[in-house]
Amino acid sequence: MHDDRTGQVAVIFVSFRNGADMIGYAEAAAAMDALAATQPGYRGVDSARETDGMGITVSYWADDAAAIAWRDHPEHAAIRERGRALWYDRYSVTVARVERGYDWARP
Repeated sequence: MHDDRTGQVAVIFVSFRNGADMIGYAEAAAAMDALAATQPGYRGVDSARETDGMGITVSYWADDAAAIAWRDHPEHAAIRERGRALWYDRYSVTVARVERGYDWARP
């Protein structure tokens, strides 16, 4: 399922979409996923979205410096501003260090 994420930095993005410009949002999200994956220190992402517009995306980074570099990346910053102007009603970001984790799967 997942790699061992112990010691990684998790950036937890909880968002509430308003339904505007679904195509533009999908294109921007795909572009940001692809761009993030090329960044130094990127370790992966998990994401889910409810039909009511609430979404949770957790991106994983090798360390604080990598997570901050992603936050400050010019293309990411531009899309963040577009999201505030158009796609999101609100969001929150929480940054945490992964202390331990485990997986389970039905046999």
